[in-house]
Amino acid sequence: MTKTRREFTPEFKREAVALLESSGRPTMQIATELGISPSMLRNWRALAHGVAPRSRAAPTPLPAGTASPADQAAEIARLRRELDRTRMERDVLKKANRHLRGDAQMRFGFIEQHARTYPVRLMCRVLQVSPSCYYAWRSRPESPRAIANRRLLQEVQRLHGQHHARYGSPRMHAALRAEGHQVSRGRVERLMRRHGLRALARRRFRPTTTDSRHQLPMAPNLLQQMFTASVPNRVWLADITYIPTGEGWLYLAAVLDLATRKEVGWSMRDHMRTELALGALMMATQRQRPGPGLIHHSDRGSQYAAEAYSRQLSLISAKPSMSRTGCCYDNAPMESFFHSLKVELVHQRSWATREEARRDLFGYIEGYYNRQRIHSALGYLTPEQAERTAS
Repeated sequence: MTKTRREFTPEFKREAVALLESSGRPTMQIATELGISPSMLRNWRALAHGVAPRSRAAPTPLPAGTASPADQAAEIARLRRELDRTRMERDVLKKANRHLRGDAQMRFGFIEQHARTYPVRLMCRVLQVSPSCYYAWRSRPESPRAIANRRLLQEVQRLHGQHHARYGSPRMHAALRAEGHQVSRGRVERLMRRHGLRALARRRFRPTTTDSRHQLPMAPNLLQQMFTASVPNRVWLADITYIPTGEGWLYLAAVLDLATRKEVGWSMRDHMRTELALGALMMATQRQRPGPGLIHHSDRGSQYAAEAYSRQLSLISAKPSMSRTGCCYDNAPMESFFHSLKVELVHQRSWATREEARRDLFGYIEGYYNRQRIHSALGYLTPEQAERTAS
């Protein structure tokens, strides 16, 4: 079986280049998150600017001053050391706030956990403990259980930071087991609670309904809330949500594959016209190339009932399906994705412009949700893993 050549829409390429240029992260890291080669990403950037990549320009010399260059360098180095020390004290105080209310054992434990990050004497001063007492405590032999908990805590903290505090104990336990750690969920839960590691707080779910007051033709509900699919590209779910920015709303249309929970298509605009939903469908079609018989389920919004959208569904031999009026639960998996997006990203950010929001939304969907975030509905696999397993 020959491997199908991957194709990318102009919008995907544009957002990938924008993410690279706005994040400040290495090209290799961005390319790995998006599942593309670094050379491909560099070529897209060069084409976006219309020129070949240029070599880095030589640094501009400092303007002449009254002090000699050596004196200027020494003063800059001193100021940087003072700034670094002040920042470290601030960071230690912020991280150790809970430990200041605990006993000496908790403070010593904090110092031990962060000894590779901050100077020990600096932490002792901030936590108001004696360095000699800390070293005496450290010289005592640890019990096997304490050693195991300390090592496990390091792994939990690593995953907690890697996933930006989006994992609670169930997903944390599954991620640890996937890495080969034989540990119970209760132990992980106790360790996270003891050290103040929590998942992002979920706001109360408020389902939104769609305005279906139009005269366009409606499709029957083919799913009837039977949200199961054995293989990819058999059932797609589609919906639209809105993201607040300083410039106004940014609208996001998405298409989700029910079998893999993968966001196979998306589109972002400053309006909710048919073009928005059609862009997400076109991306999904180009990436997945579904066969005949695909069920496409959406709400009764005018975007999905429009002639242009229906014509595109006919071109790929897809059967349209629509939820009942005012019943968001008929499209529950799609609502669940938008809820996760809001809790894990939108509610944690404040964007001044739509472009800023586009960068973060693109990185979340393509770099995190599809490729890194595990799902309980998939047996704690990522959508990409589920798609590879099913194919």
